Amino acid sequence: MPATIADIDARLVSLPVAAGFADATRTVETVGMLVVRVRTSDGLTGIGVTYHEVGGEATRDLIERTFRPRLVGRDPLETEAIWQELFHYLRGIGRKGLTFAALSAVDTALWDLKGKRFDVPIYRLIGGDRTEVPVYASGGWTSYDDDALIEEMTGMVAEGYGIVKFKVGVEGGRNIRRDVERVRKVREAVGPDIGILVDANNAFDAATAVQLANRIREYDILAFEEPVFADDIPGLRRFQQGTDVPVATGEHEYTRFGVRDLILAEAADIVQADGARAGGYTEMLKIAALTQAWNLRFAPHAMENIHLQLAAATFNVPFLERLKLFEPITAHVFKDAPVPVGGMMHVPDLPGLGLELNEDFIREHEERD
Repeated sequence: MPATIADIDARLVSLPVAAGFADATRTVETVGMLVVRVRTSDGLTGIGVTYHEVGGEATRDLIERTFRPRLVGRDPLETEAIWQELFHYLRGIGRKGLTFAALSAVDTALWDLKGKRFDVPIYRLIGGDRTEVPVYASGGWTSYDDDALIEEMTGMVAEGYGIVKFKVGVEGGRNIRRDVERVRKVREAVGPDIGILVDANNAFDAATAVQLANRIREYDILAFEEPVFADDIPGLRRFQQGTDVPVATGEHEYTRFGVRDLILAEAADIVQADGARAGGYTEMLKIAALTQAWNLRFAPHAMENIHLQLAAATFNVPFLERLKLFEPITAHVFKDAPVPVGGMMHVPDLPGLGLELNEDFIREHEERD
């Protein structure tokens, strides 16, 4: 008899961040993860994670109270069947947001289990052969003064990163002259050979974003991320029409249907769907296929250790993102998680995701009502 799902649990952990971390539209107070474990009747454990910043308690309760009774006794290899069942079961209470954060974490855990069942990394299950993947460093908050911004960007370069990303939209997006000055200073500080990405975090209307993009294009910008509100797909299209700086977006989209709409609207050059939100590995494989069909770049947002196996098997992933802000929580939640060396991350040749939880840290810091 094949092994079945014996139990599922979800645990919340977080760490406070130093005061003053803000982008153009929000202030960050804590950084955390919801950690899912799916255990099987023969003793294997698969792990998955999603974000725990806002609403983590609801996500945890959805997994433990709603998902668990539906999945215990199921064959964990049935990732597609389980995904479809949960998708339709949950469609009336949310096809985006926390509902899909929960589904994403569980689905990722099932894929981790699948790799462990066959004793191979996930990237080999899905046909990949890359042993390392480029990674860029991401930070540079709008709340930083110019000196702090330059210090962080040059520090990233000193660590070996060949691409860096920082925020634009200072003063809530009301002072693009200051944004232009900050971009200029970063380019002069890091030199001509370092790739630069900028991220507005939904700060602008399309016309203002186009103005900014065209004023910074001389500084050789690889991409301008989320120049307008994530749901303003017509605005993203207007941005594309107004500048030749590539637009990156999609971290706030959910499922292949949201990515489909971005693509059909010609509103993205680089698609940044996040597997910890958009539906886990089952859905990210479909999103990857869509981007390939339209010859677009696919650069999943954040959670580089979760996306690493996918990137190793997806030929149109140019790089992954490593959020500096998430480095401490990542280092605490996992034991010996891969870190970039010279701007590259080695893909673990271990079963599943190739990650091991730090159970001591999670036990000591788990948040319960």
